[in-house]
Formats: sequence, C-alpha cells, structure tokens
Amino acid sequence: MTKDQKVVAIQEIKDLLQDAKVVYVADLEGLNASKSSDFRRQAFKQNIKVKVVKNTLLQKAMEQIEGVDYSEMFETFKGNSAIMIAETANAPAKLIKDFRKKEEKPALKSAFVQETFYVGDENLDTLVSIKSREEMIGEIIGLLQSPIQRVVSALQNKSETVEAKAEEAAPAVEETPAAEEAPEAPAAESTDETPAAE
Repeated sequence: MTKDQKVVAIQEIKDLLQDAKVVYVADLEGLNASKSSDFRRQAFKQNIKVKVVKNTLLQKAMEQIEGVDYSEMFETFKGNSAIMIAETANAPAKLIKDFRKKEEKPALKSAFVQETFYVGDENLDTLVSIKSREEMIGEIIGLLQSPIQRVVSALQNKSETVEAKAEEAAPAVEETPAAEEAPEAPAAESTDETPAAE
C-alpha cells in the first residue's frame, strides 16, 4: 500500500467514525467468502456499516478523531479487524450473537457505545442487553401513557356512571310526583267526606 493509499484509507475510516455514537471492532477471521458476504448482507439490512480495516490505519484514524479518545480499544487491534458502525447501540452485538449460533466468528474485540468502552468478547451479552435509544423512548412513552390512559379511562367510566345515575334518577323523579299525588287524592276525598259526615 502506497503512502497516498494509506492517507485515503485513513480518511475513509475517519469519515465513518466522525459522528459515530456506536463503534464496534470485530474479528471476522475464519469466515469464508460466502459467510463473510452473508454477514455483510445481514448487517446492511440492519443499517450497520461493516468495513474490514488494517489495524494500524484504524488506530491512526481513531487518533485523529476529535472529541473521543479511542485509546482503550487499541490493545484489541490484532489480527483481522472489521469496524461496525450503527445507529442502534445493541444492533451490532445482536448481529454478532445471532451469527454465532452457526459460526465461531465473528468475535467482539471492543466497542464504544453510549460513551462507554467495552473491551473483550465477554462483553457481548452486556452489549446485547443495552436498550437502544428507540427502545428507551418507547418505554418512556409507554410509562407516560399508562397514567394518562388510566385517567382517561377513569373519566370515561365516571361520565358513564354519571349518565347511568342520571338515567336512574330520571325515572325516580317522575315516580316521585306520582307518589305525592296519590296520598293527596285520598286526603282530598277525606275532606270531602268530612263535611258530608257533619
């Protein structure tokens, strides 16, 4: 690789990393061409960018990124390395784990997720369980909607109860005057009878 090619390669890696919030470095070594392309295809479907890189070029690119010190990851840059860039925090971890149901690789080397570094394949399960921003927003909305739904439900039940009570009370009001008229009628008769008796 010429010096110019290295400069171009470093710039390509920098462009990928520039605004990345989720960066995984994985070992794809041992995957044959068809398995490797299958892995890339699945990554593409999940909106995960995968690029096989030279370790020295990856380190140089990371050193040039402002705002993030990737140095914790450098010790894992040995052998075959591929960077995985995603929007969703746990998407690359889930992809690696799903792929490993049939294969030994890919293996997680290191990751930078939600401003935290994870070094070593033993962190894969932890990364899988990290909730994505969308999942967290969904849960928060669900929690916020729950009390609102209770209030709306209570108000609907209350209005139905009030309507039901109003309907129950309406016939009672009609019956009440009728009941009042009934005692008046005998009273009127008795007053008529009293003078007759005299």
